[in-house]
Amino acid sequence: MTANKWTEADVPDQSGRVAIVTGSNTGLGYETARVLAARGAHVVLAVRDVEKGRAAAAKIVGLSPRADVKVQPLDLGSLQSVRTAAEELKTAYPRIDLLINNAGVMYPSPRQTTKDGFELQFGTNHLGHFALTGLILDHLLPVPGSRVVVVASIAHRIQAAIHFDDLQWERSYNRVAAYGQSKLANLMFAYELQRKLAAQGGPTIAVAAHPGVSNTELTRHSPSWMMPAYNLIAPLVLNSAEMGALPQLRAATDPAVQGGQYYGPDGFQELRGNPKLVKSTAQSHNESIQDKLWTVSEELTGVTFPV
Repeated sequence: MTANKWTEADVPDQSGRVAIVTGSNTGLGYETARVLAARGAHVVLAVRDVEKGRAAAAKIVGLSPRADVKVQPLDLGSLQSVRTAAEELKTAYPRIDLLINNAGVMYPSPRQTTKDGFELQFGTNHLGHFALTGLILDHLLPVPGSRVVVVASIAHRIQAAIHFDDLQWERSYNRVAAYGQSKLANLMFAYELQRKLAAQGGPTIAVAAHPGVSNTELTRHSPSWMMPAYNLIAPLVLNSAEMGALPQLRAATDPAVQGGQYYGPDGFQELRGNPKLVKSTAQSHNESIQDKLWTVSEELTGVTFPV
């Protein structure tokens, strides 16, 4: 490995490990699943669109003929779907080594809601992953080297706060601020989960990562007037999906990673580059807000954690 330039070639052998990756039929999730499968992990593509999931699985097997890939239906915008998926995953996998909470939605307009009535970004990006993690965590807790990786964003710095007085943006909706809230919530969840795991003293750790700004389908809700310019400059200034996936791959597999760390690109403003240890805002480390968010998230999802 060249100094500080971590690449997918640095992912160690994953044979015998079970890795669940949400939102893995495209973009960062697909690239993460591809690399893990190539390194020998049994990879579960936990996706809303099963047909796209099957196509992604076939593509991975085409690249790595010995790849062991399964598709799991999961709609993070439906707590019923999350519960069903969690039960099926626990039945299939008595031990789980990696849960990579990667799926996300960004900037929908006008305001949309999940099946349970949550604002779409907060409900999918945070609450869906919170519930899934809580429901399957007991299958990670005894497993040496097990990790929960939460994919956050530099957007946790942009118009971001946890609006406890209007979490679902019912009074007024700002899609940028709502996305920022969901991504700040992702980080706070990762940090609070790590604190609870550490207090219990088991082998499982929680780690966060962000891709910089990557050229993926996540931008599909961006304003139409932006897209011609975006499509022109994206390949020049943004991380490719392959590069954007590296921080979460490092968080998931680098033996040197410690619980509560946060990985992102090493380039200008963390927009692109190879993964390194990065810092998040002071706000994201506020333990009283983390604790309140955790309590509210348990109430909204009906999911309590075994830690």
